[in-house]
Amino acid sequence: MVDIVELKASDLAAMLCSRVCHDLISPVGAIGNGLEVLNDPEQASMAEFANELIVKSAAQARAKLEFARLAFGASSMAGTEIDTRDAEKVSISFFEGEKADLEWNIAPALIPKTKVKMLLNMLLIAAGCVPRGGTVVVAAEGGVGEERFSITGTGPKTLVPRGVPDLLAGTPEDGRVDAQVIQPFYTGLLARESGMELSLTLEDDKVSFTAVPKVKIEAAG
Repeated sequence: MVDIVELKASDLAAMLCSRVCHDLISPVGAIGNGLEVLNDPEQASMAEFANELIVKSAAQARAKLEFARLAFGASSMAGTEIDTRDAEKVSISFFEGEKADLEWNIAPALIPKTKVKMLLNMLLIAAGCVPRGGTVVVAAEGGVGEERFSITGTGPKTLVPRGVPDLLAGTPEDGRVDAQVIQPFYTGLLARESGMELSLTLEDDKVSFTAVPKVKIEAAG
């Protein structure tokens, strides 16, 4: 049996910070480019385009930050639970900048923070499984403490990124974790902390991503 990779808290924090910065470089850079155009008298004809670029990029940056705050951060919300409506709000905003469409089929409920963070990170992975667009559907069932989450992604050229299943299991192929692959590794870490078992499969053009309580799997086996 392959041992699960353990990271120091400082290394995990550094890699997650790197991931967030990577996600923000593009929209923040676009804002800077738009401002440069507005400040250049020789590019006055491009002012309208620059304004549109700044507005769009600012919205993307804000959506990514709000999503990252819930998906990666400790969150300033009181208590140990998060309302699924807050998760829905940041997810819808985030997907406005993605190629895929999002269908959120989770009823309002208070769910432990770690499970909500896991779900949001599962959504990030699902978005990467439909790189050319499509539809990502997220759903949940079960009572408090027995939540079962499912995410499906369909679209052209649907895929499961290489190495992601091993990273979710905490057993990367080469035994190493760096900032480029920290997000799926972190998703698996959140699942283990939540007592959940993850499954990511691809069949034809459909990706299925589930998280179920481990006790359910053990009882069935």
